[in-house]
Amino acid sequence: MAALLLGAVLLVAQSQLVPSRPAVPGAEPSQQELLRKAGTLQDDLRSSAAANGSVQQLPQTIIIGVRKGGTRALLEMLSLHPDVAAAENEVHFFDWEEHYSLGLGWYLSQMPFSSPHQLTVEKTPAYFTSPKVPERVHSMNPAIRLLLILRDPSERVLSDYTQVFYNHMQKHKPYPSIEEFLVRDGRLNVDYKALNRSLYHAHMQNWLRFFPLRRIHIVDGDRLIRDPFPEIQKVERFLRLAPQINASNFYFNKTKGFYCLRDSGRDRCLHESKGRAHPQVDPKLLNKLHEYFHEPNKKFFELVGRTFDWH
Repeated sequence: MAALLLGAVLLVAQSQLVPSRPAVPGAEPSQQELLRKAGTLQDDLRSSAAANGSVQQLPQTIIIGVRKGGTRALLEMLSLHPDVAAAENEVHFFDWEEHYSLGLGWYLSQMPFSSPHQLTVEKTPAYFTSPKVPERVHSMNPAIRLLLILRDPSERVLSDYTQVFYNHMQKHKPYPSIEEFLVRDGRLNVDYKALNRSLYHAHMQNWLRFFPLRRIHIVDGDRLIRDPFPEIQKVERFLRLAPQINASNFYFNKTKGFYCLRDSGRDRCLHESKGRAHPQVDPKLLNKLHEYFHEPNKKFFELVGRTFDWH
């Protein structure tokens, strides 16, 4: 039986591969070149088969971002579904050259063991804002389903700063105030990287060059925080999963101030690093931030054909 299951997985994996293009100097490595560097995908699959018939599979779904948009919460909630097998760590295969050069065999080795009927999911928030990633993901599997979770761009900037600030504090290293990053010569500092990550329309345009919009499901990160169940239901439908996650899987933790998860009688909440209070920002500066994102947000709404309740 295990041999039959493995054969089925191999057949699916082979059908997902696309023919490599002729080598061009300076061009992206073809899929076949990547496979040769790490051994063939078939050999890797055979070596990763467990005694119970489970295998490591390339992801059929990737949470591509955005950083500080709620990707960890989305992955944890999605993991409540019995037909989902999620990679524990952010793999950074498509955006880090040192990983991408190792090939798909290495990428496969980072995936969890799963049954053939399960959906393997990987999460790396940096993918959304990395220019090379869309083409690389498309080269691996043009039919892959992508999840993108977004929140109010201004709030995302503050959350981005807060994470880096606390990382420095834990290492007892000083870190400038957010005003020092946001303001330069009396004007909004548009070179601040956190601002660029919130220009969703620019990054989305890059993804839509390779994937039709129907392949990308946008999760409303602000709504996921306030009322997670309806958002997760939409994700289940997009991924064509049987409805298994219920409202009873979520409960509001008054101490933490956000929803936690209940799975088979076991309660669990996100890490304490999630949901940290944002720094106090001068209202005038906050208004400048909202004004800066006003036009980019409109462009994004037009691009995806829907609106969000952002400033």
